[in-house]
Amino acid sequence: MARVTVEDCVLKIPNRFDLVMMAGQRAREISAGAPLSIDRDNDKNPVVALREIAEETVSLDHLQNALIKGHQKHVEPDEPEEEIVELMAGEHDWAARSDNSLDGDDAMGEREEDLTEEDDMLSEMDENPAAAFDMTEDDVVGRDAEDDVGP
Repeated sequence: MARVTVEDCVLKIPNRFDLVMMAGQRAREISAGAPLSIDRDNDKNPVVALREIAEETVSLDHLQNALIKGHQKHVEPDEPEEEIVELMAGEHDWAARSDNSLDGDDAMGEREEDLTEEDDMLSEMDENPAAAFDMTEDDVVGRDAEDDVGP
């Protein structure tokens, strides 16, 4: 039945790609609950859509417009948000804050402390590499040769 239906539809819509797109659109409409214009006869939605197109019980213009509308994307122009506009206008000039801090802490001072701690850790690792892995010096020096597994 479907082959005969497709051959009948090609007479109405000569371009097979357009036919597939429009039949797919109608099948989606049927799945969404659109009323059928012909009897179903135990056929699935794509076959019903093709039969409707072949018998011209649905408007091809309507299907084409619905298909185009379904593929269009409406993009609203980006408008700057109110907060960004205020920042650009200088109402919230963070650099002009008298304490130059974030949440009451001196951000630059915290970064300097972090760097100092990292430098201390690195210099300690240079002096005693075993300390970096919570190992004693005996653990490192006292290893037996049999602990090494070779190929």
